[in-house]
Amino acid sequence: MIDRGLRLSTPRLTLRPFEPADAPRLVEIQSNWNVTRMLRLAPWPPTPEAMVDWVDIHGKEWRAGAAYRFACVMEGEVIGCADIDAIASGGAELGYFFDEAHWGKGLAREAAGAVRDFAFRTIGLDHLIAGHAAENPASGRVLLALGFRHAGDTMKSSKPHGGRDVAYRLYRLEKAWP
Repeated sequence: MIDRGLRLSTPRLTLRPFEPADAPRLVEIQSNWNVTRMLRLAPWPPTPEAMVDWVDIHGKEWRAGAAYRFACVMEGEVIGCADIDAIASGGAELGYFFDEAHWGKGLAREAAGAVRDFAFRTIGLDHLIAGHAAENPASGRVLLALGFRHAGDTMKSSKPHGGRDVAYRLYRLEKAWP
């Protein structure tokens, strides 16, 4: 089991497990439709109760080794999330989201790169998958910069879009070092 006190550091961010006190900030971030419309499983509109439940569920997943969700903190404020979940059969799914005020600054690549390295080096996974809404090509550029390869396109159900299918791009990355 990975210690809940774990911290990952990048040049500008500290990544740490989410805490219950982060729920109001998550509501703020996900109250922006530009952020939430790009997420497949986020409730719309977000509620404080939903975010408290989200933090609680992910704390349980962390303790079980099923998922590791990191709050991305810059200058003392949570500005996003980078995570791996659906851990099984040597792989997991990498994901991330950030407050719109922090888009376009390389922070998603920085945080997702730290989580990618954590997945391979600490957890010992041999591959990662990832995806993004097709209408979000910036997320695809993040994944390509991290070494992922485009693996296809599909349609996936989107909770923020009322459960209807949205175009989705899929990526895969194999572990490249021993």
